[in-house]
Amino acid sequence: MKPLADRIALVTGASRGLGRAIAVRLAQDGAVVGLHYRAEREKAQQALDEIRAAGGDGFLIAADLADPAGATQLAETLIAELRTRRDPPQLDILVNNAGIDDRKTIEQVTEADFDRMLQINFKSPFFLIQKLLPVMADGGRIINISSMAARLSFPTMPVYAPTKAALSTLSRILAAHLGPRGITVNAVLPGATSTDLNPLSDPQRAAAVRDSVALGRVAGPEDIAPIVAFLASKEGGWITGETIEASGGQRL
Repeated sequence: MKPLADRIALVTGASRGLGRAIAVRLAQDGAVVGLHYRAEREKAQQALDEIRAAGGDGFLIAADLADPAGATQLAETLIAELRTRRDPPQLDILVNNAGIDDRKTIEQVTEADFDRMLQINFKSPFFLIQKLLPVMADGGRIINISSMAARLSFPTMPVYAPTKAALSTLSRILAAHLGPRGITVNAVLPGATSTDLNPLSDPQRAAAVRDSVALGRVAGPEDIAPIVAFLASKEGGWITGETIEASGGQRL
């Protein structure tokens, strides 16, 4: 039997990049996966088609997490979907992956920049967890995708890094709070990872990043997804409240 058979998962920001890789991997491991997207329905559908072609199952779910009402909308739509699959509705795995990074120094950041990044990277995950706790299964899994930037000093990340640090701290707090229900809560901190949003296409920059990684290369989404899948599995059930850096030894 596959390790996540009979589990239902939600992955936010699953239409591309790391979120897509996580959704595909959870489905490979047997979970029915809800793929959240904001606007790129075609890309989300392509990811779902890939999952189904491999024998997995899932569904699409749209919401704008930049909107203060987005987390509530997403939770309500998901719960309605869960009711068609389980009575009572129940979610086993929540992966808060959706996020944005607008690289500017503090002198360049506008209040609108600040508010949007705070909303998507921290406020929406916070309230999505809150809204979904009534339907989270005892023994469930919450996995928050933070960033290695949360523990380093990048001058062009004066908003992004603190929002990701807040998500890491929230993970520890909720691990203690939800422990009596057997729900584990962890944060995964990817290092430099090449995606369509962070292609590392400039050869000089790519080489500099590669040289800072002990394993000698930049990660791909396929390097991070198995770590999330492990935390979602029964075998990962004794790990909670942790911030797990997945950087290949970057800046050791």
